[in-house]
Amino acid sequence: MPRALIRRRTLGIMSAACAAGVFAPLLAARSRAAALGDRLTLGVAGQGEMYHLPVLLAEQLGFFKAEGLDVVLRDFSAGALALQALQDGTVDVVSGAYEHTIRQQLNGYALRSVVLHGRAPQIALGILPRMLPQYESVRDLAGKRIGVSAPGSSTHSFARWILAREGLNPQGATYVSMASATAAMAALRAGQIHALCHSDPIIAQAEQKQGLRVVVDARTIKASHELFGGTMPASCLYAAQPFVQKRPDQVQALVNAMVHALKWLQTAEPADIVKALPASYLATDRPLYLAAFHRIRETFSPNGMMPDDAPAVALRALTLAYPELAATKVDLARTFSNDWVRKARQKFNV
Repeated sequence: MPRALIRRRTLGIMSAACAAGVFAPLLAARSRAAALGDRLTLGVAGQGEMYHLPVLLAEQLGFFKAEGLDVVLRDFSAGALALQALQDGTVDVVSGAYEHTIRQQLNGYALRSVVLHGRAPQIALGILPRMLPQYESVRDLAGKRIGVSAPGSSTHSFARWILAREGLNPQGATYVSMASATAAMAALRAGQIHALCHSDPIIAQAEQKQGLRVVVDARTIKASHELFGGTMPASCLYAAQPFVQKRPDQVQALVNAMVHALKWLQTAEPADIVKALPASYLATDRPLYLAAFHRIRETFSPNGMMPDDAPAVALRALTLAYPELAATKVDLARTFSNDWVRKARQKFNV
């Protein structure tokens, strides 16, 4: 064989090998995506709230793609609306409050939490002093207007629970929807509500800019444990039981990405958070956002596991907030599973 031909064939083989080395990971990722099925739509109840920060990080840092998933985040103004979208079939999975898995079981709709990313509510209730100048205790909120993200959402449940905990009728206040920071600030400024029950950064902004005075705070592990008598589970990824059964590979991939994000979050510096988030999330007030993040950081789960005591703590709180639940029976074992998280923890050594 002529020497020139030998050189051309050798170069061709080397080029092919090089191309294989470059494109093999990309092809493998595409192959995994094809094997896992179609695009997944993930409903998020208030994407800008820190409650869902691990989900946003998993998307922004490419952890979903690394697991071969094509995930589309769909933002909703409140948890109740994201839940409705799941029931309507317009989203596949929801990042929302674990409590929905309990409440919907009582309605005959089986939901299952597959990974927990919040181990405290990250919610606070504050009063507007100029609207309640004589305020002494939570009992003074009876008959008053309280801003919440939406009826049926976790902020609404939290406000109801606070009243019930004081021996008041949980329906003894008027709950006003305040889905966005803009709506909440406008309502506080205009004196349309007496109190606000929400999560950060909305509460932090209301404290700084509208003089909100926090009177019940569940934004730290210690405070949450003292309030609820144990671990109060909060944000999680949940899906309908048929989805979990029919698409276990996609569920595992989702959980892998979330556990990866939670691990990343444990050691991330403020500069890392700023770099990872879209600029729009920090444009309003970066120092305020980072200060609020620092306060609630410990409430994010380090590994995605549902703690042993958490489901019962959640049920106890819900029964107080919604007395009609007391006469019903809930199978808590059907509302969550740690199986996918255990596999993800092995993969990421957490």
